[in-house]
Amino acid sequence: MKAPVTHTVDADGIGWITFDDPAARANVLNPATFAALASALTALESAPVRAVVVRSAKERIFIAGADLRWLTQLPDTAAATAVSRDGQAVMQRLAGFKVPVVCAVHGAAAGGGFELALACHWRIASDASATQLGLPETSLGTIPGWGGCVRLPRLIGVQPALEHLLKGQLIPAAEAQRLGMVDEVVPAAELTARARAAALRLAAEGVPARPAPAQPDAAWLDELKRKTEAKARGQNPALGRVIDVVAHGRSLPMAEALTVEAEVFGEVMTSAICRNLVHAFFLRDGAKKRTLAGWFDDAPAALSPIRKVGVVGAGVMGSGIAQWCAARGFAVVLHDSQPAALERAQTVIAGLFAEAVKRGKLTESAAAEARARLTWGANLAACADCDLVIEAVIENVAAKQKLFGELAAVVRPDALLASNTSALPIEEIAGHVPNPARTLGIHFFNPVSRMPLVELILGRETAAAPAAAALGLVKTLGKSPVICRSSPGFLVTRVLFFYLNEACRLREEGLSTEALDTAMRDWGWPMGPMRLIDEVGVDVTDFIFGEMAHYFPGRFQATSICARLLAAGLKGRKNGASSGFYAYADRKETVNPEMAKFAPGKTSAMDAATIAGRLMGVMVAEARRCLDEGVVKTPEDVDFALLSGAGFPACRGGLMRWAQSGGVAC
Repeated sequence: MKAPVTHTVDADGIGWITFDDPAARANVLNPATFAALASALTALESAPVRAVVVRSAKERIFIAGADLRWLTQLPDTAAATAVSRDGQAVMQRLAGFKVPVVCAVHGAAAGGGFELALACHWRIASDASATQLGLPETSLGTIPGWGGCVRLPRLIGVQPALEHLLKGQLIPAAEAQRLGMVDEVVPAAELTARARAAALRLAAEGVPARPAPAQPDAAWLDELKRKTEAKARGQNPALGRVIDVVAHGRSLPMAEALTVEAEVFGEVMTSAICRNLVHAFFLRDGAKKRTLAGWFDDAPAALSPIRKVGVVGAGVMGSGIAQWCAARGFAVVLHDSQPAALERAQTVIAGLFAEAVKRGKLTESAAAEARARLTWGANLAACADCDLVIEAVIENVAAKQKLFGELAAVVRPDALLASNTSALPIEEIAGHVPNPARTLGIHFFNPVSRMPLVELILGRETAAAPAAAALGLVKTLGKSPVICRSSPGFLVTRVLFFYLNEACRLREEGLSTEALDTAMRDWGWPMGPMRLIDEVGVDVTDFIFGEMAHYFPGRFQATSICARLLAAGLKGRKNGASSGFYAYADRKETVNPEMAKFAPGKTSAMDAATIAGRLMGVMVAEARRCLDEGVVKTPEDVDFALLSGAGFPACRGGLMRWAQSGGVAC
């Protein structure tokens, strides 16, 4: 079989090192790749070359980074440190090569792929949207281990290097050039020719000297580490450790700085947190490839692609769904029977587009084109020619049943009818329409523009072809699906609200809001359960508690504290309300003193570990019931959905992974 790295020498005396693993869609760095690269370097070292160009033959990926499955199977710190040292040695051969080395990057150059580019003497990147570069290792609980922590600060400066390393994100080529991470950005069609020209120029003129960048003082580094570790709350030690490596290595000779990097890499790479974060990464990556295998007996027949989407209900969710679909290229009709709601939706959607432009997710021109794809329908007949209609009206069975009947009378017989319900069984609200095989749930999470998860809900009558079309839509929208069998609350709502109800029970038993929320934040959740109820809305929470009690009588004993808050006008942060379990005023957030009227609150009634154990025990038990009932297929489905849709702490890898491991501390 062809080697994953090959080399040639052309008539101009340029050596070409080409990454193209024949057994994989993407190039990754693993023992076989490193061995092949070392062989290519050995051959070129003895060849009469004037310069060398490193490139990839893959269409969209230069080098996707390290083989994470290999790295997470390393047995101990010593083995991981050795892997780092071995990789550094190969990179050093590039950096110290006898002639100039140019790196021509097209597609993703992530982690080890960009470390390889940093070891080269000149970096050219294509201007293609697929070309994204950087060192995202800290997002996986580790640090660059093949020279990235040493070379990047020496190239662009300690401060910008640490800002990049701590964000843990890839960046477009133009941004990388602005920061000094690449030297040229060229049209993709010209990349090879421009790399050749650069190689010949450097062969003639030599590698240009690069001035040493400015150095921050020690106090700045100390403060950065303090703030970083405070924000991380122990959930990602790699963030503090990468600062240590850069701070220590900046004043050392290259060889000694690389030794520091390798030793710390060995520590963090073999930690439980790193392995959990990598597991979460694989879950997210796997969701992009999700299929309907195992859900239907027969392969789905092909349906015409969805091109026009109707959204009924111009509230927060409907507006978010409409904006997102329009931004992803779909023609969209947003309908609401209330003109005032449509008017508010226009303001909300304009704000969503403005935010997308500000965050760099859309250009001004792309946002304008997306706005032009969105029309407003005061009459339901505006949805008549839609391929799919998603309802996002009030969470009420009767209202949704009525709407589905009206939609069935308006749309084509083959049009898909979907509900954005978060809790109601699909067959209960849509099973009465003609051809119920086309009905299903497409449950987005709020805010639509930020939350990656979509629950694709298959009702008893849902057929394979509509399900496949809906799954294709979800992927085209850039969302990550989990497939669920229709059941009250599906997966995320059901498991999450059993947890929230138990938290309310503890509050009614006398635990304070601060004790509950602090315990669960310290456990790893981004916010505590009482704060989450305020964000969801006290009214919504109370409604879903009622639904869970209705569908699971005897097992779900609904607490009353949310109903009592609601009766007193305390709705949390929903629809402009300013208080619930917390009070929100002047951009400050404090525990609401009014809560003393509803439950006394004893801060020392239960320690944090006992609180977390009780609440997480409820979640685990309910998730296991969902698996036993076939709501989802695998524990990995549970883990992915709660990580992506509920904010489960990634440092623990996932709810079921955590439960099966016996509990791994962050």
